[in-house]
Amino acid sequence: MSAASLPYWHVDAFASRPFTGNQAAVMPLDQWFPDETLLAIAEENNFAETAFLLRDDSGQADWELRWFTPTGEIRLCGHATLASGHVLLARDGRERVTFRTRKAGILEVRRIENGYELALPAIPVEQGAWDQAVHLLGRKPRGVWRNPDRYNVFLYGDEDEIRALNPDLRGLGQLGDDAFICTAPGRDSDVVSRVFVPGAGVDEDSVTGSAHAVLTPFWAERLGRDRFTAHQASARGGDLICRLDGNRAWLGGDCVTVVEGRFFLQG
Repeated sequence: MSAASLPYWHVDAFASRPFTGNQAAVMPLDQWFPDETLLAIAEENNFAETAFLLRDDSGQADWELRWFTPTGEIRLCGHATLASGHVLLARDGRERVTFRTRKAGILEVRRIENGYELALPAIPVEQGAWDQAVHLLGRKPRGVWRNPDRYNVFLYGDEDEIRALNPDLRGLGQLGDDAFICTAPGRDSDVVSRVFVPGAGVDEDSVTGSAHAVLTPFWAERLGRDRFTAHQASARGGDLICRLDGNRAWLGGDCVTVVEGRFFLQG
């Protein structure tokens, strides 16, 4: 591989000020590098996700989009998609941008009055059981809901229970790269959550767009309305407006660019 200088943005997504929300690296490319190189870049960035973009020549979308954690490629990432939309819409002066992904279909980010709105596929879950995960989470939920694509919802009674969770992260990580989405009614928001994905290299995610693609239909049914506010109660914290529109979950939030520069690769 020859030397290369790549554009690089560090964005705090679902954030109205720096040092909150969820961090993502956004890197538009002129060509796809080998997967091992993309993974090495993501490991060097050491964020929950690095988003790699390439102009889409299929005619289906504006850009191709892939996401890597420090340990591997993932199927869907909301906050890094929102961060990518933030970078491209600000750079290109547009109102809307679409992304073709490998496993999540066509995604969209568009401007709204107070930031951006991100369209993800609404992910359904069905009630089930997972006693081993419940034991590792350390608190018994009121119920467990699961999706075959490794999304799992654990419903608790109130926000205090969510904030008090102290799970066995090593144990959860040994169960696979599942997302453990713990949620309850909130105090200052309609819904509160924390999300643990240790098997994918993210012990506790700061603000998880894909988890809210699950929580949007889950809570819309329970609240009896298609729009609600949500807070992810991680150390950094983040706020979203969730809206269910058919089979799409629209997630509203803002972004802040923290760093813009170049990433250097040497052959």
